[in-house]
Amino acid sequence: YIVAQTVDGLVIVDQHAAHERIVYEKLKRALNENGISTQMLLVPAVVELDDSDVAALVARAGELAKLGLVLEPFGQGAVLVRETPALLGETDAQNLVRDLAEHIAEWDDALPLERNLLAIASRISCHGSIRAGRRLKPEEMNALLREMERTENAGQCNHGRPTYVELKLFDIEKLFGRR
Repeated sequence: YIVAQTVDGLVIVDQHAAHERIVYEKLKRALNENGISTQMLLVPAVVELDDSDVAALVARAGELAKLGLVLEPFGQGAVLVRETPALLGETDAQNLVRDLAEHIAEWDDALPLERNLLAIASRISCHGSIRAGRRLKPEEMNALLREMERTENAGQCNHGRPTYVELKLFDIEKLFGRR
């Protein structure tokens, strides 16, 4: 968590939830503008899955590619990940693909493509975010806070939880019996 002083109190930020929202909004913006830039993996990642999961992912390969995740079937019970969204930086393609495979059944073919893409973008942004508990340097904390100020819907993560809570000076003083 990040604890920062404000003009009239303190703010406590859930760094993972806040960064997840930032990444999600960037993915949405890139998707609407000129597409999501990809990062080719130096060594493609082989992800072993159940045959049904492979089939489901391959069936959605076009949608996943629009979000910067390029994969293809790779023999029996596996997919090969060639590219990931550049916005995520260094990411664990194995866990990302396994998580997507686990949730792919939730995506409804009857929904407009955009709604399914946003659901996938939400899952991807979770994997590309700063991990909870990771110690950030002061400049990283500051950059995250400044980015939150510029991000739409920064007060809530993709799952609906708050990304920060504010403690007003008045309330802090009450906690310490000063009011």
